[in-house]
Amino acid sequence: FSVKFCTFAVYNESIIGYKTKLMMKKIQMVDLQGQYEPLKAQIQQSFNEVLETAAFINGPQVHSFQKELEDYLQVKHVIPCANGTDALQIAMMALGLKPGDEVITADFTFAATVEVIALLGLTPVLVDVEQDTFNIDIQAIKKAITPRTKAIVPVHLYGRPANMEAIMQIAKEHHLFVIEDNAQAIGADFTWSDGRKQKLGTIGHIGATSFFPSKNLGCYGDGGAIFTNDDELAHTLRGIVNHGMYIRYHHDVVGVNSRLDSLQACVLRAKLPHLDTYNQKRRAFAHLYSEGLKKNPHIITPEIPQGDTSHVFHQYTIRITNGKRDALAEYLSQNGVPFGVYYPIPLHQQKAYQDSRYKEEDFPVTHQLVKEVLSLPMHTELDEEQINFITKLITDFV
Repeated sequence: FSVKFCTFAVYNESIIGYKTKLMMKKIQMVDLQGQYEPLKAQIQQSFNEVLETAAFINGPQVHSFQKELEDYLQVKHVIPCANGTDALQIAMMALGLKPGDEVITADFTFAATVEVIALLGLTPVLVDVEQDTFNIDIQAIKKAITPRTKAIVPVHLYGRPANMEAIMQIAKEHHLFVIEDNAQAIGADFTWSDGRKQKLGTIGHIGATSFFPSKNLGCYGDGGAIFTNDDELAHTLRGIVNHGMYIRYHHDVVGVNSRLDSLQACVLRAKLPHLDTYNQKRRAFAHLYSEGLKKNPHIITPEIPQGDTSHVFHQYTIRITNGKRDALAEYLSQNGVPFGVYYPIPLHQQKAYQDSRYKEEDFPVTHQLVKEVLSLPMHTELDEEQINFITKLITDFV
């Protein structure tokens, strides 16, 4: 009887889970359509205005967005551009870095950060990250500095700030530039030791961000922006994004063609007033995830400081410590739950960026993270039912 009862109980639980899955809306890694619906009329009206005026490049929508983003970030200069990778490249061009100059950045991040360093003939210097924050390790930065070091590029990974106070102090001591890769953390605050708050991307000499559709503030194509409080740098940056021109057909600096188009600015203008609300929702969903996963000793959830605005959860990334990450990923996929592994291979092991200078023992945390990290669905259209379903799948399996 007990064997039959147990079999029935398992069967009954699976039926309940199956019904829940059928009744629940489809789980998506990012739900851009759902976010679009309440903004649909506003965006379409703005699109029509652009189409009727044919002001497709550097039109009024772009200029208005630039000013609104400056006001939001409390930064003197925003320079829109074509995408986040361009933003990083243009930032390095504006600083006058020369081939062979060394630029320190994190080994555990997306390739765009190191890609632009290599494209400009600079020397990437990859260092390890911190286990609890996933961000660049301060001691590793100090160890990597040489007479040829000219800049540090901290990445605010998954939406959590790197330790900018320590990084700016190191930069000051060694006369280095700091370029913030803020592609995943738009709207996040950094809290200084004296209690002051400052938006990420506005702390270093230059900040760069991406408006790729899946970002916390995303457009409907490619887009990016560069931030600075330095008037002279801003002037240089504005020339570089527009073929090096300040006056038409007068090329004063070597530039590129990297401009945000007006249709993308329409989308960003519609979304910007909602950015803080979007980020608040992401933090709330992160709390729900962590509450559902906290009892399993093999799952490490990201730290979420109470009442804090520093983490904007571009990704909600857990660590699976019992070697079952890949098996769990397959199980989630079988049950209709999307996921991401950001990132499966350290940059120093990528074919394009391998270098005999790197020693594997210098990257212990990165080597661990690439085997353990798993990012769960995170966007503004999630709901509690979906999160409960996902956390139950994970805890049952792990």
